Amino acid sequence: MADCVFCGIVAGDVPAFKVADEEAGLAFLDTRPVFKGHVLVVPRPHVVQLSDLPSTLLEDYFGFVQKIATAVPAALGAQGTFVAMNNIVSQSVPHLHTHVVPRTKGDGLRGFFWPRHKYADDEEAAEFAANIGKEYRRPSVTDSGRRE
Repeated sequence: MADCVFCGIVAGDVPAFKVADEEAGLAFLDTRPVFKGHVLVVPRPHVVQLSDLPSTLLEDYFGFVQKIATAVPAALGAQGTFVAMNNIVSQSVPHLHTHVVPRTKGDGLRGFFWPRHKYADDEEAAEFAANIGKEYRRPSVTDSGRRE
């Protein structure tokens, strides 16, 4: 869609701090992060809400989200993540996107009141994107303890 900023990011026409780029979608830093390292994961096709995502893309898309949600705490030393999606209401960009927010006990996040923490500059944002992307690309550990 021509006027969708996320479609522009997917197409490479709009700059973003990319974390990972897969057939299933694109992951990049939120420009207004709840906490530094807050990643948005979007599917490649323009779909507005979850019910619009073709069932044939569900497994790959949510597998991609799962990998990002695994990479974020490992890259940032966080204890976990908050993974969320709005559909229509509170959706600032009308393109399906999943938030992956790093979390640490006592970080001050309460309910759905999301304070925003800006990056000091583009260099700091690029460093966060690179660290999460590096962790994302690391081979995963299987149940047997081997790296895949």
